Amino acid sequence: MKQKVLITGNSGVLGINLVDYLHKHYSDDYELVLFDIQHPAEHVAAFTTITGDIRDKNKVREIIKDIDIVLHCASASPSFEDEEILDIIINGTDNLLENSFEVGNVQRFVYISSTSVYGVADKSPILETDKVSPYDPYNKGKIIAEQHCASWRDQGKCVPILRPRSFLGPHRLGTFAILYEWASEGRNFPMLGNGKNRYQLLDVEDLCQAIYMAMSGDRDKVNDLFNIGAAEFSSIREDYQSVLTEAGYGKRIICLPALPMTIALSILEKLKVSPFYKRLYKKLNKPYYVSIDKAINQLGYQPKFSNKDSLIRNYYWYLEDRKKNPDAATGLGNNTLWKQGAIKYAKYFF
Repeated sequence: MKQKVLITGNSGVLGINLVDYLHKHYSDDYELVLFDIQHPAEHVAAFTTITGDIRDKNKVREIIKDIDIVLHCASASPSFEDEEILDIIINGTDNLLENSFEVGNVQRFVYISSTSVYGVADKSPILETDKVSPYDPYNKGKIIAEQHCASWRDQGKCVPILRPRSFLGPHRLGTFAILYEWASEGRNFPMLGNGKNRYQLLDVEDLCQAIYMAMSGDRDKVNDLFNIGAAEFSSIREDYQSVLTEAGYGKRIICLPALPMTIALSILEKLKVSPFYKRLYKKLNKPYYVSIDKAINQLGYQPKFSNKDSLIRNYYWYLEDRKKNPDAATGLGNNTLWKQGAIKYAKYFF
């Protein structure tokens, strides 16, 4: 008999790819129920789809009763207002947890957190045992939600927590679309600092693999906390250069002094004319990668894609998507084009 799986946030980048991944590889084992605040898209017509807010107690209570596994992918964009971010991440997660274990009979609750909980870390590789650092509303919300998940685990429930690096793949736009736009137009691309720092990313398909392992693996092994990231990555300059090289215009990464650029980005952020938020640009010129040894050893995680593989794969998806949707609207989510603000004027110098 198929297990019933509730996927929250199915219209996001992870949600879209996770639905496709599970349906393609494991449709004989699982029946998918999709829950998102946005109305369902055509590509999910084959599944049970429910439109609603994860903070809605009555709605969650209504749908949770016959669910076996919850994959909680829904979250808030770091670009939302502070109070909204905390409300969605903390109260939304609490609502799902309480109803899963008090009203329903959920056997596993897989929470998708983020390596943002480490803040601007002062060491790499970062281990799961390293301190978390409240830094902004988004990562504060994730830290608190993780703590609430852990409290249910202490009560005997199975609540795996995954901390993925920044992931990309089909449907990922956001800030990566800026690199892809400049590359496709035959421009050089600016980089903060000398670009020699190793900066780990993650392909969304590898994240889907890790989620599957958390929902299907041995209960005692998966009921833990895991960093998830690429196994192969070079310096951020080399990895981003792979996209410019693939574009075929002979363009290159142009490194700019870190201090004045950081000051400039900070000013633009305060003026609300930059797509970059502080936690992002503060890390870009520093080594930033996590250890995935625990996920490999306990989950059996085996990442397929290097940084370069993921960036190039995502670049070609971007080109195809622009052909199909040349007038796509901008938005705040990672599956939409972000407004470049003042940054768009800089590209004419490259």
